[in-house]
Amino acid sequence: MTVLRLADAGEAADLAAFLARLIHYDRGAAVRLQAGGGVLAVFGRPPSFEVLAIRTARLAPGAAGTSEAVGAAGGGRALALDVTVSAGELLEGIAEAGGLVTVPAAVTGPPWAGVLPPRGGWRRVPGLPAPEALVRAVSAAVAEFRARDEALPPERRTRTERDRIGREIWSRTLGDTELPLRAVHAAQALGFLRGTRAGAMAGAVSGNGAVAGARPDADGSGSAAGSDSAAGSGTRAPALALLAASGWLRLSTPYGSVAVRASGPVGLSGLSGLTVTPV
Repeated sequence: MTVLRLADAGEAADLAAFLARLIHYDRGAAVRLQAGGGVLAVFGRPPSFEVLAIRTARLAPGAAGTSEAVGAAGGGRALALDVTVSAGELLEGIAEAGGLVTVPAAVTGPPWAGVLPPRGGWRRVPGLPAPEALVRAVSAAVAEFRARDEALPPERRTRTERDRIGREIWSRTLGDTELPLRAVHAAQALGFLRGTRAGAMAGAVSGNGAVAGARPDADGSGSAAGSDSAAGSGTRAPALALLAASGWLRLSTPYGSVAVRASGPVGLSGLSGLTVTPV
């Protein structure tokens, strides 16, 4: 059994909130874990959004994952871990009070888990709208989908037609960037944009346009948010950045990242360049 010690209870609570959101969209979700250099990175792919969600957590100084213990072996060596596991089982293995994470047995990973963003070479891309503008763009897209859906004659109100409308809306790019709107929608739904003054959406639409019944928890107010509610109660918008590397675009926030594949060669997995979750 591998057990990880996170830097504090807050890191454990925030990780639990992220996993809860993934499970809300997919009860059978799997996540890929990588740890090294004092950071645990958790990669997930919420269905329909067609993006890769990334959440990091600081490991306790000198902590090492061991069999049946934490830090008892390895003499303070840097922890090395790369495994795909059940998101639900990982959530069950989090002891928030002690900041401990019991890593469950490995599972056969879905195809997306085999190709992760590159480990380095990220550069900032200009043109990303302000945080409030991003939230407004998602809210406007939700309203547009609902209006166009209601305007459909009964004989055309099919899943195929709704999917077509959804793909058209969520594939639009933001500002002067190539970042698709679905990436911001996913960031909103996963709580990565909490704290923006524009507030949370009253609902969410899945990546294919169908109403997903998501909770209004982008600011930490939803039942899946866990301890995020305190962090999400502020009014200052989080710092956002759009980064690019080796055929990937990544919307980076203080609470997590959303990455999408772009054109060009795709690098393999790694940790450097990922923003560590703040206390």
